[in-house]
Amino acid sequence: MKYNSKLWMNLRNILVTILIIVVCFILCIAVEKWLNTYVPIPAIFTLGVFLISLITRGFIFGIVASSISVLALNYAFTFPYFKFNFTIPENLVSAVVMLIVTMVSSALITKVRKAEEVRAESEKEKLRANLLRAVSHDLRTPLTTIYGSGAGIADNYDSLDKEEIVELAQGIKEDAQWLINMVENLLSVTKINGQGVALKKTPIVLEELIDTVLVKFKSLNSNINVEVDIPEDFVIIPMDPVLIGQVLMNILENAVRHGEDLTYINIKVRTLGDRAIFEISNDGREIPREIIDHVFTGYYEKKNKPVDSKEGMGIGLSVCHSIIKAHDGDITVENIKPRGCCFRFWLGLEANDNEC
Repeated sequence: MKYNSKLWMNLRNILVTILIIVVCFILCIAVEKWLNTYVPIPAIFTLGVFLISLITRGFIFGIVASSISVLALNYAFTFPYFKFNFTIPENLVSAVVMLIVTMVSSALITKVRKAEEVRAESEKEKLRANLLRAVSHDLRTPLTTIYGSGAGIADNYDSLDKEEIVELAQGIKEDAQWLINMVENLLSVTKINGQGVALKKTPIVLEELIDTVLVKFKSLNSNINVEVDIPEDFVIIPMDPVLIGQVLMNILENAVRHGEDLTYINIKVRTLGDRAIFEISNDGREIPREIIDHVFTGYYEKKNKPVDSKEGMGIGLSVCHSIIKAHDGDITVENIKPRGCCFRFWLGLEANDNEC
């Protein structure tokens, strides 16, 4: 897979280089013929070389393009015409200047790209660290509860009545389900960030996605009213349905877990231009003002400690942020009046040709 991707990239760079040089050559011929001037021709070739350096990666294609441009300029547009001659000072200076421009532009572009890669890797490491802190923090409570309830049943079985045993067992069941959801989230993160694992988008019918998520959600939360408002038109969205389904489940379960006096959840989807915008709102508890900017990290950077899951933070929302970003979308949250909050994210309606 990596070999094919590298081969395709090199082929693309070669085609881009050839195309731009040919276009520049034709444009120079037109300028010389119709405007009867030589002055802008070196600038046209220099611009072409700069574009090649910008579009392709590394120094190789830029330097090759510069060398070809120097030869083309010397052969077709400088005296003696249709002969190579670098003994004339003007020709030699033009060649040197073009090579210097190419190397400088390629170096600058490469430096900027490396800086962007370092920043992206830094953000990824920051996300991993935040997820690790959130996981470490969030796992303590359910594991402690499961251990305590199990020990209570095992050590005091004869002295407990049936209702007490059922209550403890129900607590174990709920915390075990929470841990299952945690594992699903961790697997989602692994799928996104794993080396060599490409995000695979497939065209998914919006109505089928919502129905699948609601069936799963209702099986665990049959008493929660979920209102759905989606377009009547047939909407198809390129996505990884498992991951986006995980996003919707995480937001829905977050509302149930932290909503307090929740009476409804509303899922609204609308299309705007080349985007599908999802809005999941509820009338539960508002997100505290001091942590609303940190809900997708699960971590208080200023206070340097994880936020209690009861406040609406944790790995689930961090995973949502990671998944949506991997889909080239964005996700936000805001409190709404008179009470409750609204999570909003968007996905592109058109597939990227570079995606697998």
